[in-house]
Formats: sequence, structure tokens, C-alpha cells
Amino acid sequence: MPSKKTAAADYPQAVTAQIAQLAQHIVTARKRRGESQAQWARKLGVSQPTMARIEKGDPSVAMASYVMCMWLINPAAGLAGLIAPQADTSALEREVMKARAVGKRARAPKPATPAFNAAPAGVASVPAFAAHAPNNTQIAAGLAALMAGAQLAAP
Repeated sequence: MPSKKTAAADYPQAVTAQIAQLAQHIVTARKRRGESQAQWARKLGVSQPTMARIEKGDPSVAMASYVMCMWLINPAAGLAGLIAPQADTSALEREVMKARAVGKRARAPKPATPAFNAAPAGVASVPAFAAHAPNNTQIAAGLAALMAGAQLAAP
């Protein structure tokens, strides 16, 4: 089944604005280096007309061509880092909200049942356990550390 190409007008304006800004940065970098579109096209393995389309911010140009331009400008910078899990603040905020909701449910008062009021001999009481349970701030810090790839220390 043939794929339908998305027209430039169908992309969100914020996306096309970002591509246009990227294109301007590519033009500036190429010109600052004193190189022609043809020279960059050869380095990228694309035609000069494709290089011109990149510099116009054409969203239909293959993503790899834009990434290759960025690599030519700064080989040390990693594009994938922009969307790495630890940089995904929306997902992290969502996980913190879930953790807070779980924490609130865990702290909700439960009706006492006479048979379960007293702790068995040698077992810490519920208030003693609660004093060592993590709070929302600790849970959020732990989630942030996990997202950053850190190892958590035992409490």
C-alpha cells in the first residue's frame, strides 16, 4: 500500500517553525565555514537541489539529511539526547503524579478492625513503620534518579 505524503501545510505550525529555524542555523554554519551548497551536498551524499531544500526548511527532506547537517556542524552533540528518557519532563511529571496518588491512597485512614488492632509480638507497630516509609518528596527524588540512571540507596 503506498504511503500518503504529508503536505507541509498539514504539519503543526510549531513544527514547521522549528524546521525553519534549524534550516537557518544550517545556512549560517555553512556560510561561516565558507563552503558552498554543492560542497555540503557532497559531504552529505545528497544532490545540490536537496541541499537547497534543506536550507529552505523543507519538511519532506529525509530526517537523516538534517541530522547529518547537524553532525557536520557539531559531531560531539547528540540529537538523541534531546529526547532521552531523563529529559522527558512530561513523562517524569506524570510518573511523579502517579506516585503521589499512590502515596495518598496508602496514607488514607482505614477503619480499625478489633482483631487487627494490635501488632503481633515482635512486629513493629504501624506508626513505627510509617515513620520510615518514603514520603512524596523522596518518591519524586527516587523517580528522578531512576530516570537519570542513578542507583538508589537502601533507606
